[in-house]
Amino acid sequence: MAYDVAAVRSHYPALAGGEAFFDGPGGTQVPQPVVDAVSRTLAGPISNRGPLTAPQRAADEVVHDCRQAVGDLLGTDPGGVVLGRSMTQLTYDLSRALATTWRPGEEIVVSRLDHDANVRPWVQAAERVGAVVRWIDFDVETAELRPDHLQAVLGDRTRLVALTAASNVLGTRPDVRALADLVHAAGALLFVDGVHHAAHCSVDMGALGADFYVCSPYKFGGPHCGVLAAAPALLETLHPDKLLPSTEDVPERFELGTLPYELMAGTTAAVDFLATLDPTGATGRRARLEAAYAAMEVHEEVLRDRIERALLERPDVTLWSRAGHRTSTLFFTLDGHAPADVHATLGTAGVSISSGNCYAWEPCQALGLGAEGAVRVGLAPYTDHDDVDRLLGALPAPRE
Repeated sequence: MAYDVAAVRSHYPALAGGEAFFDGPGGTQVPQPVVDAVSRTLAGPISNRGPLTAPQRAADEVVHDCRQAVGDLLGTDPGGVVLGRSMTQLTYDLSRALATTWRPGEEIVVSRLDHDANVRPWVQAAERVGAVVRWIDFDVETAELRPDHLQAVLGDRTRLVALTAASNVLGTRPDVRALADLVHAAGALLFVDGVHHAAHCSVDMGALGADFYVCSPYKFGGPHCGVLAAAPALLETLHPDKLLPSTEDVPERFELGTLPYELMAGTTAAVDFLATLDPTGATGRRARLEAAYAAMEVHEEVLRDRIERALLERPDVTLWSRAGHRTSTLFFTLDGHAPADVHATLGTAGVSISSGNCYAWEPCQALGLGAEGAVRVGLAPYTDHDDVDRLLGALPAPRE
């Protein structure tokens, strides 16, 4: 059975408005089952977690179900799943907790390919404790980040390496497994930003070799929140600041205050919805998710190829997304047209995209694009050929 994009689109209320959405890397539209789950949870009855009353047990069930769903999504132990306000908040919190274990002169490695949320928290935490920050450069001609780029900055004083599994602007997908092997051979930990990755690729934390993996449900049809996953035993070694009466249990010691139960219910619903996109009839949620992602990747690659071919036919277009292995995301500039102006032009035609540096500060500086950045077009499970037609037809014509 083939991937049925028309059937997929029928579940997204926002698509009824007629907009063509290519801004998925900044946040996707939300399917109705997620809307229903959030609404149902808010309608209650629900209260703080506990075993004594029905509302307490309802809250407990929401939390349990969310951890199980994210565990299936990421191929990891649900006992190591932490929910937070955003990936940025979780990364800041973890960086501060880890920094208490670093010593002056030890080294933290960050990448020029990454979104700033996987750069600045580590840089700032390192500076506060006197650790040294080392940088991995990427090949600006190919947009590739290779193992030799990492090898050049690893040493016996490296404590942590922070890397993306997929660039949110260039789409580049480094060989995380090969990079992880180098990191672990150096005796360091690997923190992987999977925000863009989890929206397009089936995730298996064990296969990736990630010690920590973060993602954002709102990038794959869920509500606005963030997720961090790690082995429970690793989380047990870390002691973040927390309130005195709050639990020392893992993963709860990393979740400050009352959890947003409605967002956790929405996250579970988003994972369950993704599993329904499996065209093979696989058994078990994890297997259905793997099959669904495989089908989505094929669908998105066909559309990306159409857009890319059309862009490359234009002499006024510079396509910065050049890596051989990447997601269905395109970052480009048009001669004589500021990215913000292209964004506005497409918006008037009912085509939503993104423009600017998209918080990918380091990649944009490395490419010479500066704060102005470029135009970003990203595909999602609901994108179809009609959307692509509208996008290509609405792009500004080359200047004379």
